[in-house]
Amino acid sequence: MISLLHPILKYNSKTIQFIGSYMNVINFVFTKLVYLLCKVGVKNNIAEIMKLEDFGYNDKFQKLRVENNLSDFEIGRVIAEHKERYIVKTENGDYEAEITGNLRFSANSRIDFPAVGDWVALTIYDIDFSVIHKTLPRISMITRQAVGQIGEVQIIATNIDYAFIIQALDRDFNINRLERYLTICYSSKVKPIIVLTKTDLINEQKKAEIIHSIKQRIKDIEVFAISNETHDGYEALKMTIEKGKTYCMLGSSGVGKSTLLNNLSGKTLMRTDSISLSTNKGKHITSHRELIVLECGVIIIDNPGMREVGITDTSGGLETTFDRIIRLSLNCKYKDCTHTNEIGCSVIEAVEKGEIDKKSYENYLKMDREKAHFESTIEERRKKEKEFGKMIKNYKKDMKKNKF
Repeated sequence: MISLLHPILKYNSKTIQFIGSYMNVINFVFTKLVYLLCKVGVKNNIAEIMKLEDFGYNDKFQKLRVENNLSDFEIGRVIAEHKERYIVKTENGDYEAEITGNLRFSANSRIDFPAVGDWVALTIYDIDFSVIHKTLPRISMITRQAVGQIGEVQIIATNIDYAFIIQALDRDFNINRLERYLTICYSSKVKPIIVLTKTDLINEQKKAEIIHSIKQRIKDIEVFAISNETHDGYEALKMTIEKGKTYCMLGSSGVGKSTLLNNLSGKTLMRTDSISLSTNKGKHITSHRELIVLECGVIIIDNPGMREVGITDTSGGLETTFDRIIRLSLNCKYKDCTHTNEIGCSVIEAVEKGEIDKKSYENYLKMDREKAHFESTIEERRKKEKEFGKMIKNYKKDMKKNKF
């Protein structure tokens, strides 16, 4: 019997080797497939059961999607950005994405690129690669002057409903800075909420004095005083938070933004650290912006601490923050009154009578000058770009003439 099989075995030795190699390939493909399935399963274990509405999608965005002919694309929300690489959350999970070359080429400035909070139309190829074709029009956009870049705007977050303006009562409190944050919120059509942290580090009298000073200068804004250690004041804050709405954290480093987020979620989502003892300043623990959906349905964007809040206001934010000064300015003797030294200035008269807080008035003048300077810088840059474009156009025209 063995003698009969021997010729067959001898004849099929190469075939057996081929089958062995083929099986190795099959085994590799199978292993890779299992790995990808496991990766998807782990990565999307929560996202699988989420709907677009769970992370902020609504009828407004659906209408914008239809109006922009994007119904054939996947829709997702940018939850993180890392040097023009994006993490986009969809109904089917989170995907790494990059923008198309056309989108990059047609962008006039950094504002035209996707940002955290944006809704985008994308094509998904696999778990590690997808392409963003277009950003849906934004319903709100919080911005500031880009640090170290004259005339440039930096997006903080987009499609925001509410902003938590967070200051620590022990060291960071500054009403002038509060008014700056209020201005960038108002100009973005975002409703501000003032949150004062670290109440456990001061006494009740000091806390009451600070809250009173805020309400004297800032009207009709909710103010919450909380302790991240004792959780005092948290219940009142939680009562105002709405499911399905997007909140943005604004504040300096070390004021307790990440700790607030951790406490609201009931678990550690963000790493935190203590204040630097040498400088008494916060440490930059949050290194990038990130959108997080809490189990309670609240959507929060955590931001790195901001030391500078340069005004880019072009939409009436300054006028809303200092509405009383603006109303009084209508009674000034001169229409172009600068409210600095003119005779018959109603604003100066109100300051001298104590009807308007002097420090608030001085802060308004400073921010108004800053706004005017920024707008003039933008205008000057546009003028130079227009002249440069005209020069290039003329150069091409001359080259074409010389060719023939």
